[in-house]
Amino acid sequence: MAGAVRIETPCKVNLYLGVHRGRDARGYHRVGSLMVPVALFDEVVVQEAPELSVRFSPDLGISAEKTGVWRAATLLAEALGREPSVSVSVTARIPERAGLGGSSADAGATLRALATHWGVDPLDPRVVSVARRIGADVAFFLDPRPAFYVGAGDVFERALPAPELPVALVMPRAEGGSTPAAYAEFDRSGAASDDPAPLIDALLAGDAEGIAASLANNLAPAARALCPEAGEVEAWLRDRPGVMGAQITGSGTCSFAICESETAADAIAADAAARGLRSWSTKTLGSSTEVC
Repeated sequence: MAGAVRIETPCKVNLYLGVHRGRDARGYHRVGSLMVPVALFDEVVVQEAPELSVRFSPDLGISAEKTGVWRAATLLAEALGREPSVSVSVTARIPERAGLGGSSADAGATLRALATHWGVDPLDPRVVSVARRIGADVAFFLDPRPAFYVGAGDVFERALPAPELPVALVMPRAEGGSTPAAYAEFDRSGAASDDPAPLIDALLAGDAEGIAASLANNLAPAARALCPEAGEVEAWLRDRPGVMGAQITGSGTCSFAICESETAADAIAADAAARGLRSWSTKTLGSSTEVC
C-alpha cells in the first residue's frame, strides 16, 4: 500500500513479574517486570484517511472506540497537535486475556506506526507518555526488546542481553479472569515478590538453564485461582521432556515453556494441540533481533 506504515509487533512473556502491595495515584500496583518479545506477531497498518477508522481481523466483537488502538490514535494525535485522519488495520494473531500483551502490543504498534507516519521518534517523550496512559505494558511495545521495567511495569529501567530460546506457548480451554480481577485476587492473597537478581545474572551470562531456573511470577497464583486449568497447563508443561522451565506469563492464562531445542518445543506444541489446547512452537527474540 502506497504511503502505508506497516508494523509487525511480537507478543511478550514475563520471565519475571514482581507485584508489590499498594497502588499509585492511577490505581496501578508497583511492579517489576522483565519482559522478552516472542515471535508470535500481530500486524498493524496505518495509512492516511479522511477520518479515523480502526478495523480488526478477526473482529473483536467490541466497538472500535473501546480499543487501545483507538485510544492510541486519538491520544497521540492530541499530544502532537494533529488530526487523527488515518485508518488503522490490525491483523490479530496474539490471543487476548493470555498474559501475552495482545492489546498492549496492538496499541504500542499503533503508536510506533503513527509516530513514523507523522515524522516523530517512537521513543519521543510525548509518545512514551501516551503509551503509559493507555496501559502498563504499552511502553514496552514501543521498542520491544528484552528489558526490565519498573513503576507499574511501564517505566523503562534497563535493557538486558538475552539469547534466543525455543519456547512453547500453551493456552487452557477455559477463559481466565481479567487483569484487574487477577490484581484484586493478589490483593486478597498475594505473596511477596521474588528477587530478580538471579534471573538478571543468568541473562547477563547468557545462561539458558539459569534463565529457566530463575523464572518468577508472584501474580501466577492469582491467575491459577481464577482459572485452575491454567495451573494444570503450567504443571503439565513442567513435566514435558525437553522443558527446562515453565510458568504462567503475566496475569495469565497462557503458560510458556523454555525448551532445550526447537524439536522439543515442536513436540510439546503438537501434543498440546492433540489435547485440544491452543499452542504455538516459537522462540524468544534476543536483544540483537530487529523488530519492524
